[in-house]
Amino acid sequence: MTTNPILTTIESASFMAALVLYLGAAAGYFLFIAAKKERAAKIAFVLMAVAFAVHTICIASRGINAGRLPLTNQYEFATAFAWGITLCFLIFVKKYDFNALGCFVAPVVFLVIGYAAMQSRDIHALMPALQSSWLGFHVCTAIVAYGSFGVAFGVAMVFLFQKQLQSSVFARAHFPDEKTLDTITYRAVSLGFLFLTLCMITGAIWAKRAWGSYWSWDPKETWSLITWIIYAIYLHLRLNKGLQGRKSAVFAALGFVAVLFTYVGVNTLLSGLHSYR
Repeated sequence: MTTNPILTTIESASFMAALVLYLGAAAGYFLFIAAKKERAAKIAFVLMAVAFAVHTICIASRGINAGRLPLTNQYEFATAFAWGITLCFLIFVKKYDFNALGCFVAPVVFLVIGYAAMQSRDIHALMPALQSSWLGFHVCTAIVAYGSFGVAFGVAMVFLFQKQLQSSVFARAHFPDEKTLDTITYRAVSLGFLFLTLCMITGAIWAKRAWGSYWSWDPKETWSLITWIIYAIYLHLRLNKGLQGRKSAVFAALGFVAVLFTYVGVNTLLSGLHSYR
């Protein structure tokens, strides 16, 4: 497939810049929590915001160069996955004034985009199964869902380390109380669950058109369902049994482990209809 060398250069440069900026942000947040340097957290947030902007340029240049949505292989989706987590992180930080959340989210973003860096960046023509208008709907809902679950994981981790974090005046000034953390986790999971549901619905419609069946028990489909069930149980227990506190946080954290396996584990260890390299 013929590509534009200028756009390829822009994509490569912006990708590496985003990777370095995310690493810098993760280091800044680590310095903030380890050395109690408030300025480090502020700088880290700026780095996250700049990284997001550069990251967006990377994805846009890739899409223009490929002549399609850049969401069809391991490199492209991992890149979009990291972008989605960052987007949700920036939104939740602004909404709840909770910049310290980056202490747990920034490393996750760096690891995901680092995984993308290890994948092939070659641009290939779409296989027939991917030549559908449902591609954008399906994958974009997955990105928002995974991004929201990534934020929920970060907040849950803060909750689980709450006693250690709240052991000083400095920490109490930068980390919300348990009730607020629990509320943020619930809202992030709710947003992610909505978009994961939409992801599965659009995926089923797409599968019917591509393969003639709404559901094939493909490994990716199966693990997506398992992930959906985990978060459905979380919401059921939350709304009907009053699940809160540490158990709620553990549930949210385990849910994100399922998300990671659905994406990385299934693609690496299992083969199926969704094995797009």
